[in-house]
Amino acid sequence: MKTEICTTIKSIPRDQWEACRASKAIGDPFLSYDFFFLLESSNSVGPNTGWIPFYITFKEKNLVVGIIVSFLKNHSQGEYVFDHSWADAYQRSGANYYPKLQVAVPFTPVSGERILVRPENENQLDEMISSTKRILRENNLSSLHITFCNNSFVNVAKKNSLLVREGIQYHWFNRDYKSFDEFLGSLTHRKRKNIIKERKQARNFGGEIKSFTGSQLTDLELESFWHFYQNTGQRKWGFPYLTKDFFMSLKKNLKDSILLVLAEKNGQYVAGALNFIGSDCLYGRYWGCNQFFPAMHFELCYYKAIDFAIEQGLKRVEAGAQGDHKIARGYEACITYSSHWFPHEGFMTAVDNFLKEEKKIVSYSSEQIQFISPFKKGVQLNAKKI
Repeated sequence: MKTEICTTIKSIPRDQWEACRASKAIGDPFLSYDFFFLLESSNSVGPNTGWIPFYITFKEKNLVVGIIVSFLKNHSQGEYVFDHSWADAYQRSGANYYPKLQVAVPFTPVSGERILVRPENENQLDEMISSTKRILRENNLSSLHITFCNNSFVNVAKKNSLLVREGIQYHWFNRDYKSFDEFLGSLTHRKRKNIIKERKQARNFGGEIKSFTGSQLTDLELESFWHFYQNTGQRKWGFPYLTKDFFMSLKKNLKDSILLVLAEKNGQYVAGALNFIGSDCLYGRYWGCNQFFPAMHFELCYYKAIDFAIEQGLKRVEAGAQGDHKIARGYEACITYSSHWFPHEGFMTAVDNFLKEEKKIVSYSSEQIQFISPFKKGVQLNAKKI
C-alpha cells in the first residue's frame, strides 16, 4: 500500500474520495468532497488560516483506498477539544508543540469517521495509523490529534496505543414523535410549560420566522446570515473562521444539505441559524443576530431544529459543542471521543495521567445530568456514546 500526502483536495479524484466514504460516512455532509472543496476554495482553510491541508492517502494499484482527513496546525483554534494547557506544558519543556497533526473536520464539533476507507480495505486501518505515526516523526510534528472520532474508533485507537479522551455534548433524540406537541408530552409539566412560554415569547417579536433549503436559498438570505455570523464570530472568538465566500457558495455546492432558519422583521432579516442536513441527523452549526429578541436563540437553534427533524423523520439533532442550557430544552448528554498520540514517551505518560483524572470528572458530570433531566419518569434516556 503506497502512502502519499496531498496538500489540496484537488489532488484527490472526487469519485475516489466518495468511494472511500461510501460505506460508513455517506450520510455525513461534513465528510463529502464538496464540503472540503468549499473550505479550500473559499480560503477558509489554507496557509494563512493555521489549517493547512495535509491529507494522507493510501493507494493500491493507483487507486485511493483510504484517506486520513488531516491538517497541519500552528494553533489550537476551531477544534472544540481544548489542548491549550498541553501546548503550554510542552513548550515550557523547551520543545515546539506546533505544528501538530490534526485529524478533523475544521470548525466542526461533529463526531464521525476520521479515516475514510473503502469497505474491502477496512482490515488495513492499523497499517494506515502506523504509517501516520511514521509521517509524524519524519515531519517533526509534535503530536497526532484525532478529534470527534466516533465510538467505533475507540477500540482501534487503544489497539494502536492512542490515548482516548472523552467529552460531553447535548443531542435531541426523536422517539418517533408525530409532532412537537407529542415531544412536549414526554416532558415534565414545569419544563413543558417553560418551552411553550419561550416559543410564544420568541414568535411575538413582531415579525416572521422562515426556513430555507435547496433552491430556496438565495444570495440575500446567505449574505444576511454571513453578517450574523460575523457578529457572533467577533464576539466569541475575536474573528470569524469561515469566509464570506464559504457562505455565498453554499447554494451552489451544498444547497440540499442546508437548512437556514431566519427571523424577518419589517422587511429585514434580524437573526438566523444555519444547519446541515444528514441522512438521519440535523446538525446545528451557526447562529447570529443583529439585535436581541428574548428566546429567539432557543427558537431558531433548538426548537425549529426539532420541528424539522420530526417533519423529516430524522433520528436526532446535534446542536453543537458544550451548552448545558440545552438540557432544559429536551437535549440529552452524550459522550464524545478524541484520540491523541505523542512520540515523546514522557509527555505521552503525563497526558495519559491527565486524561484518566479528566475521565472521572466527565463520568461524574454525565451521571449528575440525569438528575436534572426534563423528561417524565419512565422515559428511557439515551445514554449515547457517539
